[in-house]
Amino acid sequence: MRDTQKLTLTAMMVAIGTLTSHMLFIPLGIVKVFPVQHFINILSAVLLGPYYAVAQALGISLLRNLFGTGSVFAFPGSMIGALLAAYLYKKTKKLGYAFAGEVVGTGIIGAIASYPVAVLFLGKEAAVFGFIPAFLASSLAGATLGFVLLKIFLKNAAGSINMTSKL
Repeated sequence: MRDTQKLTLTAMMVAIGTLTSHMLFIPLGIVKVFPVQHFINILSAVLLGPYYAVAQALGISLLRNLFGTGSVFAFPGSMIGALLAAYLYKKTKKLGYAFAGEVVGTGIIGAIASYPVAVLFLGKEAAVFGFIPAFLASSLAGATLGFVLLKIFLKNAAGSINMTSKL
């Protein structure tokens, strides 16, 4: 895929992620669970690679915050998850590793990274591991959707390649 195509696909993912942010979220205390972000993270990690995955995560987080539909916790969670998912997929070429990278990157590492954000920017004392259940639930839901969709796409793509080679 050429750079122009990757940039266009990244922009489309940012638009979809931003537009759906006010429709598809679950408020859990001071955190908004947003599974579409994790779904998009998996897609961009596999289809575009680390740089574009992090760029789309940053873009969606920034726009969601500017429009008032996100929280500051979107930055560490989504960006770490996108980076780890894309990095693991790039190294292994296995969807399972992209899934694991998103869940671990967002659900655990991103949740722990949100603790200083809560203390510094919101002035709220939070338990260090208090964000993990919400971040884990959100990343599991979205990453599962992305994993299943990509599995179907890759299976169909492999089938169509086999069909054309027989012709």
